Amino acid sequence: MADTCGQIFLGSGLTVLSHPLMYIKVLVQVGHEPLPPSLGRNLFGRQVYQLPGLFAYAKHIIKIDGKSGLFNGLTPRLCAGTIGTIVHSKVLQKCQEEKLQILGSSQKAEEGSLQRVVNETTKEMIARSCATIVTHPFHVITLRCMVQFIGREAKYSGVFDSIITIYREEGILGFFAGLIPRLLGDVLSLWICNMLAHLINTHAIDDSTSHTGEIKNCSQAVTGFFASMLTYPFVLVSNLMAVNNCGLAGGQLPYAAVYPNWLHCWSHLSREGNMSRGNSLFFRKMPAGKMYSIDQKRFL
Repeated sequence: MADTCGQIFLGSGLTVLSHPLMYIKVLVQVGHEPLPPSLGRNLFGRQVYQLPGLFAYAKHIIKIDGKSGLFNGLTPRLCAGTIGTIVHSKVLQKCQEEKLQILGSSQKAEEGSLQRVVNETTKEMIARSCATIVTHPFHVITLRCMVQFIGREAKYSGVFDSIITIYREEGILGFFAGLIPRLLGDVLSLWICNMLAHLINTHAIDDSTSHTGEIKNCSQAVTGFFASMLTYPFVLVSNLMAVNNCGLAGGQLPYAAVYPNWLHCWSHLSREGNMSRGNSLFFRKMPAGKMYSIDQKRFL
């Protein structure tokens, strides 16, 4: 219990610190570009038209809503983090008690073996998936609170009011908009990360060398970053579906396309070349073949 409380406090602190970053990232993901491109230089020194980065975007939000505006949607996100940590801890503990085994016999697998990695990854997948499903309604509320910035709405003003609004307008399914691509992305990212880390630790790292533990931790971090890059389209599609046609300007025509399901959203983004939109908040180059609309504050 003490470990869980510690994780909750640490997670809440990190959530508060990172919230402005996520807020800006979500607005970029839905295509909101309040500031026009400006002439700048890329990493190689060439002059190119660039989109405003993280700090310019943050200054724009502060100018309109003040510094507190950077924390729109923080309360439901903190709720999601707290509940998710508790659910993850309880489910993982239950899996450990049940001694869930996917590969091999019930005997304890050797440390670092493929059997051990698969079994531990499966337990982590189950725990993460349960936490994601339980907390997804709060994730949907968080995203919609953020996207309100585009149309200056106040439809989702609090956690309880938002719950009532979503249930009244969309029913139970409204709380789980965008859940499938989010789950798929989480599961794929976890397996890619752990399998790649296992391959590197087994075949590329010599256990006889010093600092082996630090090197293995580093490889886990690198593979985690690589896996998150590969599965980013699932995150993008999930977030877009969470605000799709929800009554906000940022999630409906003419500002944004309305998708019947997440596969159509994926297909549309792929055709438009927008599968990595919002992946980077620095050195953002202007999309090729697009025209910036000052009135709609987006690219057409």
